[in-house]
Amino acid sequence: MTSPAPPYAELQVTTYFSFLRGASSPIELFEEAKVLGIEALGICDRNSLAGMVQAHVAAKAAGIRLIVGCRLDFADFPPVLAYPTDRAAYGRLCRLLTIGKARAGKGKCHLVWEDLVHWGEGLFVILIPDVADDACALHLRKLKDAFADRAFMALTLLRRPNDQMRIYELANLAHQARVPTVVTNDVLFHTYDRRILQDVVTCIRHNTTIDDAGFARERHADRYLKPPEEMARLFSRHPEAVARSITIMERCRFSLDDLAYQYPDEVSVPGQTPQQALEALTWEGADSFYPEGIPEAVRRSLHHELALIARMDYAPYFLTVHSIVRYAQSQGILCQGRGSAANSAVCYVLGVTAIDPARNNLLFERFISEERREPPDIDVDFEHARREEVLQWVYSHYGRDRAALTAVVTRYRAKGALRDVGKVMGLPEDLIRTLSGQIWGWGRKLETDTLTDTGIDLSDRRVRLTLDLARCLMGVPRHLSQHPGGFVLTHDRLDELVPVEPASMENRQIIEWDKDDIDVLKFMKVDCLALGMLTCMKKGLDLLAEHKGQHFTLATIPAEDARTYAMIRKADTIGVFQIESRAQMSMLPRLKPRVFYDLVIEVAIVRPGPIQGDMVHPYLRRREGLEPEEYPTPELEKVLKKTLGIPLFQEQAMQVAMVCAGFSASEADQLRRAMATFKNTGTVSQFQARLVEGMKEKGYSEEFAERIYQQLEGFGSYGFPESHAASFAILAYSSSWMKCRHPDVFLASLLNSQPMGFYAPAQLVRDAREHGVEIRPICVNASRWDSTLEGPETGDGRFAVRMGMSLVKGLANDEAARIVIARGVKPFISVDDLWRRAGVKAASLTHLAEADAFRPAFGLARREALWAIRALRDEPLPLFAAAMVEREAEEPDVLLRPMQEGAEVTRDYNRTGLTLRDHPLAFLRSDLSEQGIVSCRQALDAKDGRRLTSAGLVLVRQRPGSADGVVFLTLEDETAALNVIVWPDMFEKYRRVVLSSQMLGVKGRLQKEGEVVHLVAREFIDCSALLADVGNRSLRSVGRERQETQSEKIIVTSRNFH
Repeated sequence: MTSPAPPYAELQVTTYFSFLRGASSPIELFEEAKVLGIEALGICDRNSLAGMVQAHVAAKAAGIRLIVGCRLDFADFPPVLAYPTDRAAYGRLCRLLTIGKARAGKGKCHLVWEDLVHWGEGLFVILIPDVADDACALHLRKLKDAFADRAFMALTLLRRPNDQMRIYELANLAHQARVPTVVTNDVLFHTYDRRILQDVVTCIRHNTTIDDAGFARERHADRYLKPPEEMARLFSRHPEAVARSITIMERCRFSLDDLAYQYPDEVSVPGQTPQQALEALTWEGADSFYPEGIPEAVRRSLHHELALIARMDYAPYFLTVHSIVRYAQSQGILCQGRGSAANSAVCYVLGVTAIDPARNNLLFERFISEERREPPDIDVDFEHARREEVLQWVYSHYGRDRAALTAVVTRYRAKGALRDVGKVMGLPEDLIRTLSGQIWGWGRKLETDTLTDTGIDLSDRRVRLTLDLARCLMGVPRHLSQHPGGFVLTHDRLDELVPVEPASMENRQIIEWDKDDIDVLKFMKVDCLALGMLTCMKKGLDLLAEHKGQHFTLATIPAEDARTYAMIRKADTIGVFQIESRAQMSMLPRLKPRVFYDLVIEVAIVRPGPIQGDMVHPYLRRREGLEPEEYPTPELEKVLKKTLGIPLFQEQAMQVAMVCAGFSASEADQLRRAMATFKNTGTVSQFQARLVEGMKEKGYSEEFAERIYQQLEGFGSYGFPESHAASFAILAYSSSWMKCRHPDVFLASLLNSQPMGFYAPAQLVRDAREHGVEIRPICVNASRWDSTLEGPETGDGRFAVRMGMSLVKGLANDEAARIVIARGVKPFISVDDLWRRAGVKAASLTHLAEADAFRPAFGLARREALWAIRALRDEPLPLFAAAMVEREAEEPDVLLRPMQEGAEVTRDYNRTGLTLRDHPLAFLRSDLSEQGIVSCRQALDAKDGRRLTSAGLVLVRQRPGSADGVVFLTLEDETAALNVIVWPDMFEKYRRVVLSSQMLGVKGRLQKEGEVVHLVAREFIDCSALLADVGNRSLRSVGRERQETQSEKIIVTSRNFH
């Protein structure tokens, strides 16, 4: 009979959070440990605790002990494993890592032996030796002196020649130094078949190929988890060292559950509790919001919410958000709260959000629920251009040792995985480019059939292996980057809860955990996010006040303006927030918004969730009166009446579950969480039986229950909370109002907020011209850096928009500022005058000349301006370099041949991204007509169902997640813009042409839905070669005399969205 295996804990486990070293996730490691019967795993990633929370969750799920630890690498000492025995020792380990990271900068850590001695109290330290020599003996003595009974030495098989001898000698050395030994296996992956992936990440780290890696890779495949009996057999001569792993496990009692998170107090008046401070501010805010008296419903809501906040002890959190918002408002920075915060009357009266909950009846339980016992989540959007001021204020106000951004774990996606694995496998650069070029955007999938038409031999072993390994690498963490604005704030030192490291951006620091990790540990996070449209609206409202004397804020913009809604119903929404995408534009004429709540629905309905849950069509049919609304019970009618009986929002899904299936508030919230995690869509289905059975018990038919479940399951791919939709709808409405009433102001503010939104400046300018706005070209005597409004004001109160120098490619802001300052009130009279007074570089003048900025000021065409710049004495012409003459001999003016009109347009596009001259396709129209290609306008006017061919510049490519692989294109010619639908099979067939062409010809069938027109593609023609000839064309010349061949090709940049 065999004796039972001795218990064993593996104390040296590396996860894939030792970036590009480990090859297995914490979940895989703990599940394998459970199967093998290992008592505990000591997770010790290199100089990092980044994977510790995931390990904590995985350990609980598997029922295996996690020993929190870290491998520390030193500049002057061999590496050690450090294990904190209690909460205080863990805090010191975090401080130690924070110090090392601060010295070395992002992603690195520089530590010396003295640091460990200074911060090492309460740590168990295990030395990782190499060979038994004098240096090792010295290190053991130092370790014993510093750590006494907390010093150990690891015995690990390296599978080298004479390995048993090495272990024997090391054990002797340790015995002489009176340092106990402990067995470890230095685990890098959970099962032996991960070895090949571990080799790949090692090669990526060393920037080498697998053929040249040599000894950089592990020399054997032995670094996987082994069962206790195997470890006992391998170290049969050292049974006490195997048993000691359990001793250490028992003495390291620290768990992440011991971390008690404390929120900052946030009290400005001494003697006040945070709750009293919040209540005082709330009632003060309510009085100023409702000067005629607080409505009874609002008063009830405030009492209810304040009582709940008091019971949950969340007052400090609200005070924090209030102080950040108050700071932003004091600096004139536009901001708006959104998300679940919009459900709170307290947030409304504190000025955090502009949504009046009394008007919208939002569910406060979605925001804070007693049963959930988890922190509320308030997102505040700030204008993009000035958010950094807010972030730096948060750092300085709370202190850098108490505030940091959360991390984002950057993981491999299909393209990056293919690229890196291709390099490791030694594939040629052009082959890697071809392979990765076939993956659309963020591609989370890697399907072999998309690569079959590239002509690559997929039977080749290296190519096949590359694809297989790239699939394995997808989802593996690459490095930590920073969250856009999620702050963790603490009462005590943050760097005793988690290591803090500098971010790559100056003056920013991040913790090592991401937002999911801090959710697990119930840390509170305040989101300070950036929104480009807020920058745009702030600039627009400022211009409106400055030029037209009209003073508005987001909250005071005239509501329910009929003309604005009429414009929205026509889908005339280019440049407007949220409702400018293709899918939104095609929905607007069908949904026909007339009031604000319609916009809330519009924002929420064009989402993957409602579309996949089959809610859009029933909703539209009911809205048009083609289908009756059905409510089997009055309770359900109460919940779904405002959306005509179809659950469109997450809040409604929660209420349906509570009212119809008897879910408790916290169960309904678990359902919401399942709906919100659109990354793994399977989780909603766990609730199916519970929901359907619950509804049947309450008397609903099975068919109805199944249909409701189907609709809720659609949310799994991205349901939208009503509160988010309402916050976005406010911006959608206010930007629409600005576009409708003040298109001149809207264009100037949009141009000054680029890059942003769906459309490039060329389309925004074209759209404004179609709305009657006069656009004036860039001019060195009139333009500033930003686009500006210029008088005289027209009868209908409009100004002309002068394009700013920010549109000139290559021109630096400070050079433009010099020109504006030097110009003052006295315009420049020549290129020479500008150059002498402003002192700008000749290179900057060349950029301006290329952008044609001297024509409006001095009447100089591009070539004349460039000629004049060459004559400046900044860089002498080679001919005169020897003779240092003050002024060359008077020469007659040179007559430069004017450029072709097509060449001027080409230069406009390539230097500023847009043109105020003719559209590039106007020069190609005769050629296109000869080929039977109609203009976009003719296509739009044609009958439904007609087959035709049209062509245009590709402005936007979009492949929304909700559309099951359908690609939408927007093409533009000199007459109009045309929307094209590309079905997945067509996209696969013409993938290369669709993704790479600047100008496309499309054969297809016209499809009209009311005012919405689409061309459904049947075939594509790559017209890029024709487009390249624009520079040689002219509209005015008779025949096509070629003055010269232009070498410059027009570059039209499209915007791609996935």
